[in-house]
Amino acid sequence: MDYENVTILAGNRILWTFLLLLCCLCAAGDDMVKLQEVEGTNITLCTGRTGLQSDAHILWFYGPEKAEENTLIGQVLKGETVPEISERFKERLQLDRTSGALTIRNVSRNHSGVYLIQVIAGRLKSWTFSVSVYAPVSTPVIRNERGNRAISSTEQCFLLCTVENGEDVKLSWYRGNERISITNNTDLSVPLNLPLQIQLHDNNTNTYTCVSANPVSSKTTSLNIAQLCDHNSGQTDRSRSLLPVLISVGVFVLLIISVSVWLWLKKKKQPAHSAERLTLES
Repeated sequence: MDYENVTILAGNRILWTFLLLLCCLCAAGDDMVKLQEVEGTNITLCTGRTGLQSDAHILWFYGPEKAEENTLIGQVLKGETVPEISERFKERLQLDRTSGALTIRNVSRNHSGVYLIQVIAGRLKSWTFSVSVYAPVSTPVIRNERGNRAISSTEQCFLLCTVENGEDVKLSWYRGNERISITNNTDLSVPLNLPLQIQLHDNNTNTYTCVSANPVSSKTTSLNIAQLCDHNSGQTDRSRSLLPVLISVGVFVLLIISVSVWLWLKKKKQPAHSAERLTLES
């Protein structure tokens, strides 16, 4: 056998191995296949089959993870698809009559759960899929916490990264490529907050990023040290915030002075008028 034939056989073996793994991924026999997707996309639950017998009967069931019973959501009978009426999957399901694959269009978090397919063609075969649908994470926001402290330090910068919480969302601080802290909270009504304290040096060249992530998406916000940790800039911002108050106080003081001067001048003129009246009467 020459080298070229050996290379072809080796390539064929790699190809068949890849196809076998692909089939196992689509339908893992008695094992449960776990899928994680972002909402708004399409999910196809395949059986690993390219064709079915004409008399095969395919049944698709759905059950939320906490449900005790599964609900029939679609079937293929004698080569014809028979969709089931379901408000949860209304106008979202598509059945492939050839392979038995089920496609769910524009999935939402309401479609998370366990899907069961049963193929009856002489004997019964079944596969299960665990589908978890997540909302995309929101972009984290970084702010300076110096204003909440009684004493500001020119050597340190106190920061807080905040993001809207969600299922399996984690919030992390990175220095370069190194993760230096992480947090999460199972109470989804509470935003995720992660503080960071950095030392300010003239030669500080570290880059910091705050990353929010769940199993299907992530968002990153980079820290602008010059903008958020410049104390002179912070003092300028505070001065700007006090400017309207100072203007109001100045106008009020000027008004009081004006009224006082007017009253004093009016009072000063009153004795002169009185003297004139006395002279005329006499």
